[in-house]
Formats: sequence, C-alpha cells, structure tokens
Amino acid sequence: MIHPYSYVQAEDALSIIQSGQRVFVHGGVCTPTFLLQELGKQAGRLKDVELVSITLKGDIELDKPEYQSAFHINSLFVSPSIRSAVSEGRADFVPVFLSDIPDLFKRKILEIDTAIVHVSPPDIHGYCTLSMSIDIARSAVDNAKQIIALVNPLLPRTHGDGMIHTDRFTKMVFHPASLYEEDYSKKVGETEMIIGKNVAELIEDGSTLQMGIGTIPDAVLKYLTNHKDLGVHTEMLSDGIIHLVEKDIINNKKKRIHPNKTVTSFAVGTRKLYDYLNDNPAFAFLDIDYVNDPHVIRRNPKVIAINSAIEVDLTGQVCADSIGELQFSGIGGQMDFMRGAALSDGGKPIIALSSRTAKGVPRIVPNLRSGAGVVTTRGHVHYVVTEYGSTFLFGKNLRQRAKSLIDISHPDDREALTRYCYERFKIFLND
Repeated sequence: MIHPYSYVQAEDALSIIQSGQRVFVHGGVCTPTFLLQELGKQAGRLKDVELVSITLKGDIELDKPEYQSAFHINSLFVSPSIRSAVSEGRADFVPVFLSDIPDLFKRKILEIDTAIVHVSPPDIHGYCTLSMSIDIARSAVDNAKQIIALVNPLLPRTHGDGMIHTDRFTKMVFHPASLYEEDYSKKVGETEMIIGKNVAELIEDGSTLQMGIGTIPDAVLKYLTNHKDLGVHTEMLSDGIIHLVEKDIINNKKKRIHPNKTVTSFAVGTRKLYDYLNDNPAFAFLDIDYVNDPHVIRRNPKVIAINSAIEVDLTGQVCADSIGELQFSGIGGQMDFMRGAALSDGGKPIIALSSRTAKGVPRIVPNLRSGAGVVTTRGHVHYVVTEYGSTFLFGKNLRQRAKSLIDISHPDDREALTRYCYERFKIFLND
C-alpha cells in the first residue's frame, strides 16, 4: 500500500541532481540500476557529475563511453560493472580501507551532494531500511545534502544501523525490481573444496568467523558441520551460512560483543538468502566503520579472517586488488580483518588461494607483477593456505618464508621458485 507517501516519477526525482555535484550511489545488491539507467536519459542537461560508490552490480549504463562528459565514476572499489571504464581511463579508483570510507564523507574529503539509495518499503512508523548494504551507505546518507530513495517491495527489511525515516528523503520513487543474485556454491570446484578443507582444519570450536567474497569462503563453510558454537562478525555474508545457523553450529554464543547475533555489513547471495534475512532479528547489519574497525574485531575470541588473493610473493606480500597494472577490485576490508584477527585472543588471519589460476598461471610467485598493489603487507600476513597445505609465516625470516611457500605452491612451479630462491636468498636446492 503506497498511497500515504509522496512518490514521484524517476525523472522528477533525478531532476534535483545538477552539474558538478558529487553523487553517492548505493552498491552491492542495492545498486539502484533502474535510477541509474533513468539518470542516463538526463545526460544531455548534465556535465561533470561525479559518481562515488563501492561495488556496483548489474548494468549501470553510465559507465559507457557516450556518458563520459556527463558522468565521471570515482570508485572506492572496482567491480565488474565498471572495470573496463577504469582500465580504459574513463573512470578512477580510490585506494582506501573499507573502514576508512565513512571518514571521507564525514570529514568532507568527499563531500556528498546527493545520495541515491535503494531501500525496503516504509514500516508502520515510516522507517525504511538500507536492506542488505549498510556498509558505507549509512555514512553517505547521514552526510548527504539531499537523498533520493528507490523504494522496492522486493528488498528485504534488515535490522541494525540501516533504519531511515521517510522524512529524511528529498524524493521517493516506488519501483518493484528483481534483485541481483549470485550463487557462489555453483562456482566451487574440486580445488576450492580442498582449500576449504585445509582452512577448516585451522578453525577451532568457539571461533568467530569473517569470510571474504568468493568461492573459497563458501567451500570453507561446507566443512564446518562438525564444529560447535561458532560466531560470525564479518563485513559480508552469503548463502553458505544458512545451514550452519539452522544446525545451531553458528549460534554466536561465545562472542564477547553482540553475542547471539550474526554481525555483518552487507550480503550478496540468492533469493533464498534474501528471504532468510528479511526481518530476521538474529542478524545485525551495522555501519562499516564499526564492523571493520580492528579494535572492535579483536574484542571477539578466536577471530578467523578468511580472505583470498590474486598472488603472493615469496616474502609474503599479498596482492588482492590488481593484476599487474590492471585494477581488478579494491583494498576493501581485507586488512581491517587481517589485523583484527591477528590482535584477537587466539585469532588466525588466513590468506587462502589456489596455487594456480584456472588458466594455469602461478599465484605463488618470486615477485608480484609490475604495478601490482600490496593489500596485506608481509608484516601482517600469518597463515597462507592452498590446495597443497597451509603454512604459518608470522615470525619467519625471508628464507624460511620462501621455503615454506614453495612447499604449498603448485608442484610444477617449485623447481623454478627454488632456483630463484638460490639466487636471491642463497637457499640451496638440497636445503
């Protein structure tokens, strides 16, 4: 029932955006693709509108070359929707920790003129929610001069920091639209399952889990069915947790902060997940500057941070956001949780990756590719896991690190890596 609220057409709502403004765009599952495509129709009247966001899903239209004079994307995390635009120089990337992004808005380093958000319908009190992407959207809304809300009855209503009263919205557009879905379980192969098993063996009962994005975290969850009293404090979650919650394996009983609740900041998955999260008080969707604060993360016991990488060099440097000079993703929250887990009592920060790519390219390498970014430094790395085992690098010198990483590299890469180590570290073939 929508008549009590003053909904307008998309054209009317978007008319408040003016040339030269900085516009925040809600991301993840909440990417307001309908409004972005409608905004493209107004490109003729606009010039130099800066679009700021993290991960965008679906066809956003505005990344195409024909909109270059009207819109400029300044991304805080590069997603597939804009990867080509960034690599071709039509969009930019800001390297920043996910937990620090709200400060960019609060301190007006990136001052937000207009925020476009995708929200669940108002409740009887007039409150909508930011649904499954609280992340940096909470801060953007709090600091924006004006807010355009896309109200979608298919968006789940979530509990936590995402509540926004309709009085806060400058314009509201009502538009039902199906949501972006991603089923990570369908992408899990044999290699990922072996890695998942190797990681699961490092997890103790009573641990607090953080899972990064992708297939490996999903594979890890499949091997936790015999664990007990696990908790979750993570920046994102997907379908893989559902069966563990239903079996009372994830119950958050041992957590010191937010006991009995699963804490996250955003979710990406299938409709099954979205329906499960809808109005579910067992899940708290909180602001990213809190969820990803290492000083908050460390307060829980046995924090297990599970993150992946594009490549790791033999000193332990982790590249997770670029393929050489090609910007593939972003810094995100990896370092937030790697550090938080390291500081947690009994915590384990884990980098998990396959020894080679699907095309057979080695991922444990002598040196990172030219232009590659270091997301997790060799001073922060602890555990590295591949399908060939796990190694603990913390406290090891460069020679010891190199030898232990070679042990979990692809067998066909070990001879070349060992020759490199002899030249650099004077590690002999028979050492």
